[in-house]
Formats: sequence, C-alpha cells, structure tokens
Amino acid sequence: MLGIGLALVLLAGLAAVGLKTLSHRYDRTVTKEQLLDADARTDRTDLDGPLNYLLVGSDRRPGDTGPDQRSDTILIVHVPAGQREAYLVSIPRDLLVAIPPANGFAGGPDKINAAYEHGGGGQAGAQLLSATLHRLTGIRFDGAALIDFSGFRKVIDLLGGVQMCVDTEVRSIHTNRVFPTGCQRMDGAQALDYVRQRYDLPGGDYDRQHHQQQLLRAMLDSAGKADLRSNPVKLDQVLRAVGGSLTVDTNGVPLEDLLLALRALPPDGMRGVQLPSSPQTINEVSYVVLENGGDGLFEAVRGTRVPAWAQANPHWVTRL
Repeated sequence: MLGIGLALVLLAGLAAVGLKTLSHRYDRTVTKEQLLDADARTDRTDLDGPLNYLLVGSDRRPGDTGPDQRSDTILIVHVPAGQREAYLVSIPRDLLVAIPPANGFAGGPDKINAAYEHGGGGQAGAQLLSATLHRLTGIRFDGAALIDFSGFRKVIDLLGGVQMCVDTEVRSIHTNRVFPTGCQRMDGAQALDYVRQRYDLPGGDYDRQHHQQQLLRAMLDSAGKADLRSNPVKLDQVLRAVGGSLTVDTNGVPLEDLLLALRALPPDGMRGVQLPSSPQTINEVSYVVLENGGDGLFEAVRGTRVPAWAQANPHWVTRL
C-alpha cells in the first residue's frame, strides 16, 4: 500500500491512459508471490466495496541469510468503499496469539511476530502470518505486500529524506544515535533507525507503531514535494527502488487496475489505528493481550463500519 501510495503521488495528474502505461512498465520491477494462506484470502478478484490488505515488514538486517526472521511491522490496511480514506491498523509485535502448525512447527501460543519465523520467512512465513491473523480476526485479505526495509532506505534517500517530528528523546539501541525532540530532516538510515525504537519510550511498542505510521505519511509528503515529474531520471530511479523493495500478492488483480482504483485516495486521508490491547507479563514473559477481543475492531474491518468505529473510539485513532 505504501508503494502504491508513493506511485500515486509521483504520478498524480497523469491521464488514466498514461498511468496505466507507466504502471505496466514498473509492474515488472515488483516481485509477485502467493503471500496469503488460502483460508486468509478473499474469493473475489474485483475492487468493489471495502478492501483489506496485509502489509508486512521484515526486520531482516544486511548480511542475514537464515530463515529466522521476525516481522518487525504488521499492518492491516483497510480502505472503505469509495477509496477516499485508509485506516492503518498496527498489530503489536508481542501480541499473544495461537499460531497454526506449519513448516515443522507444531503450533501453539506465541508472539505474533514469531509466525513469520515459524513459517520460514519469505513467502511461507507471510502465509503462516496471514493464517494466524485470519484465525484471530476472521478477516480475509484482498492482497498482501512484503517490504524490504533496506530497499526503502534507498527510496527515502532518493526523495531527499523525510521530515519527522520526535516527541520524546531516545537513544537507538542499534546505532547509539540520539534523536532529540523536535521536527528534523532524516535520511533513510536515520528514519528507519528511529522508527524501530521502542525501549525508553513512554508508550513502548505503541509509540514505535505510531512512529512507523508517521513514516508512511512522511514518505508520501516527501514524494509530493519532490516534483519528480519534472525530473524523469530521478522519477525512474524512485519508482524502480519502490518496486524493487516490494513483494506483492494482488489476489489476481492487475497492479495497474489497483493503481487506477486508488487514484482518489489522498495522503491526508490516512488514519493510524492502534489495536485495543495492553501489555501483560505471563510466566515472566512480556506479551500484549487484546482488550475485550479487540473492542469490535475486527468485526468493523470485516464489514463496512470502520469509520463509525473510529469515531466511537478516538483514543485508538490518530490522523496521520
């Protein structure tokens, strides 16, 4: 969804025929795989009505080659009918769930970000993660995307960085870099380092989720201000970097059709949603557990009531 959002911002103003032609060209840079488990996939191949997509970012670091990778970011992107707004539902990485058996794993309770690892990472890991989410929420997905964060670092640098506002000073546990409070320009390495932090923040992983949502909006803002349409070489570099960072499952819908359908989705129509949940220590292990089964959020996502749910639960919703 972020890659699609960036492409829409960069290609805004093109006639439909021009958008279709360019999207067909860059479609070849995107890796396509079956990322969704069969039970977690919708049985439709149209874009009518509300849409639900699974967005997964891996915490894979440069030099890592083994399958023992956990999903650093898990988002359910809900787009109501009409495609005028989008809700980014962050799934806490420590959420306690029942993971189905797969890939030699017997199945059982664990943190949800372990599902990607138990599945073996990559395509199989995304499938097990989608199956786990479907079992938990009942949601079936219209598509999915797997993000290579190292590739998105290049995208941010090509856009000239992003403007991020730091609300609490924090020192990176990965690089020892200190992020002072206030709005500041960050390059790709700095931005991705910042949004991975959760220790020493007042809200812990909830703050990290919010910062990742902020980064999505910041990248769209940078793309909108870069005026890359007047620089075709840079535009080509950015779109190819976006495509090279994504593995997608569009559930049989051509990527250019998805781009055309979402043309009306404005960057300021994005809302960040935190899953109603709270931290809890069980057998000396820190987990996140659902509050009241998610307080009706999953039922809203499965239907058409997410805008009404967001209005009734403003403490879980942030305008990005």
